[in-house]
Amino acid sequence: MSERSRYEPGVFSWVDHVAHDKAKAERWYAGVFGWKIREQDTAGGPPYAMFFKDGKVVAGIGQMSDEMKAAKIPPMWNDYVTVEDVAATVARAAELGGQVAVPPMQVMDAGWLAFLVDPAGATFGLWQPGRHHGAQLVDEHGALCWNELNTPDVAKAKAFYEPLLGWRCETVPMGSFEYTTIKVGERDNGGMMAMTGPEWQGIPPHWMTYFAVDDCDAIAEKIAATGGKVCVPPHDIPPGRFSVVEDPDGGVFTIIRLSAPS
Repeated sequence: MSERSRYEPGVFSWVDHVAHDKAKAERWYAGVFGWKIREQDTAGGPPYAMFFKDGKVVAGIGQMSDEMKAAKIPPMWNDYVTVEDVAATVARAAELGGQVAVPPMQVMDAGWLAFLVDPAGATFGLWQPGRHHGAQLVDEHGALCWNELNTPDVAKAKAFYEPLLGWRCETVPMGSFEYTTIKVGERDNGGMMAMTGPEWQGIPPHWMTYFAVDDCDAIAEKIAATGGKVCVPPHDIPPGRFSVVEDPDGGVFTIIRLSAPS
């Protein structure tokens, strides 16, 4: 098992889904990945649940507010980066051209969070751990394995994220395109890809959540058979076999059968 009990600053540590219909979405995701659901006591806050695999927490899910739904915000997966000091990171982001979507707030004794928007418009979360450190299991079937920024300007993204989160970005050719790997120390921590082709037309900059699966084709078929959508059919890339998919309400994520743990 790829178990985690802590995350270094700058490392992606958590993902959660904001759903239009939480009860419906959590049943669907639990069916696709074999997750168990545990509702959380939010002390009167918005409904929230944790997903578990083999007794380890792997992701979360919350109910989208009526105001967000009225604004036609689609269901989405959120990617969180661990930081030592949320407030200081938010202040630094403003200096680098980012915007604050959700200011620092305490989540009971679990930790502190904030949401930022990078200069190109991609939203991501910050997490300062308290009792909750993040996903306890990664790189296995039904667990987080990668986080990827799709952006129109990779150089501009590097100039924002590297000084903000202590990342080191390395860009290498990948045949017909270039791919940028994000590193924290010597650890691969995610990637960046330029949105340059016609297939990106109309799609805003975003962070993409990847979940590992044992069989990409079988899970893609299961997603399609249970009301979801296969946006990019399964095909092979150097890290493994992957597919971009949607849940029944339009929440987008990626599944991948890894050639090796990421």
